[in-house]
Amino acid sequence: MSSRNTVVRSLHDLGAAAWFGGSLMGAVGVNGAAASVRDPQDRARVAAVGWGKWAPVSFAAMGAHLIGGAGILRANRGRAKHQSGVTANTVTKIILTGAALGATAYSGILGAKTAQGDGHSVAGATEPSPSTPGDVATAQQQLKYLQWILPMLTGAIVVLGAQQGEQQRPSQILTGLGAKLVNRTSD
Repeated sequence: MSSRNTVVRSLHDLGAAAWFGGSLMGAVGVNGAAASVRDPQDRARVAAVGWGKWAPVSFAAMGAHLIGGAGILRANRGRAKHQSGVTANTVTKIILTGAALGATAYSGILGAKTAQGDGHSVAGATEPSPSTPGDVATAQQQLKYLQWILPMLTGAIVVLGAQQGEQQRPSQILTGLGAKLVNRTSD
């Protein structure tokens, strides 16, 4: 049996990177560009089309990240259980991943709501105009925050993945196992 996990690590890391990069580019590029569309009634639709074209890639990235994460957790279940710091990192990362999945799904729902109908006059993808219907304006205001929360969540997932890599250094494994052993014997 191989002790290398290159495929699952690659799925995990590339999935997280694409999820982070896509959400950040969407907030800056897609949503930012929508405000430049001349006709205010086309702005939300243009943003929705851009996000719609990205959605299959985003779903694939999330799937790759989840499959890779499950594979890494399976391969490192002993370390996750016995090395001090690894369990906390893993649990935190799972919670952040769940929050990022929820934020992604909710952003999609809100984005679809802003693009409904024949086209509402909006200032931008996340900016209502005075004539924007109330329900659309509310969805846009929520998207205004979610567009930045999602890159923060996925960026934190990438950072925690880097920390997990550091925790696999031989000196960190020995220190972590020793700390866990001391904690168990002092209980």
